[in-house]
Amino acid sequence: MVRLSTIVILAGIVLLFVPIPPIATVSGVLVIVLGLLLRFVTDL
Repeated sequence: MVRLSTIVILAGIVLLFVPIPPIATVSGVLVIVLGLLLRFVTDL
């Protein structure tokens, strides 16, 4: 089963390529960091 953190990290990577530069880039980076925190802090 795919872990939640993997889905969150992939969603962040997709947001980096959305053509709304200021919003998508910042939210993409934040979502990737959130996914990494989920992976290292919890087992999700």
